[in-house]
Amino acid sequence: MLTTLKTTYTDTRAADLAWALGREPLPALAVLDLELTGAKLQLRLLGASHQVLLEEEGRTCSETVACMPGSSTPLPLGVSKRIGEWEYEFAARVETLTRGSFAGRAQELLALVADHPHGLAGIFPGSPHAFTAMLAQRHEGQVRWRTWHAYPEEGQLVVTRTRIGARMPAML
Repeated sequence: MLTTLKTTYTDTRAADLAWALGREPLPALAVLDLELTGAKLQLRLLGASHQVLLEEEGRTCSETVACMPGSSTPLPLGVSKRIGEWEYEFAARVETLTRGSFAGRAQELLALVADHPHGLAGIFPGSPHAFTAMLAQRHEGQVRWRTWHAYPEEGQLVVTRTRIGARMPAML
């Protein structure tokens, strides 16, 4: 699903993003509710930020990547945690691109997410390359999502990848 967001572009620097687990739902500009084989997933666009709410078998998880006033947890390169019976893994990276490369990458990502049944993308007024996009899937018993936060003024794209699910048994 592709939507034009009716708001000003507020998160204007990739370096301002922070990461948090367990936050309450924040006001969203766009929401996509999904059912992925027993897991209820809500993808939420919060300005140039995102929040994902997951519920499965009575367990819940909330991931937020946003500019959060007072937060002392910057966007980490990686996190691996145990949340009850779940294993949670998060990874983030910042891509710095030339203006031409940025425009091409933006078009490619928006095309990928726009028509995907588990995708949500929001474009900000003023620039077709200012967007936040999210894509979710269920794979091998785990719920996974990827996000892209575009900062065309800086030529930066923040890419995140999350995986959560039952602990995988060790292979012998």
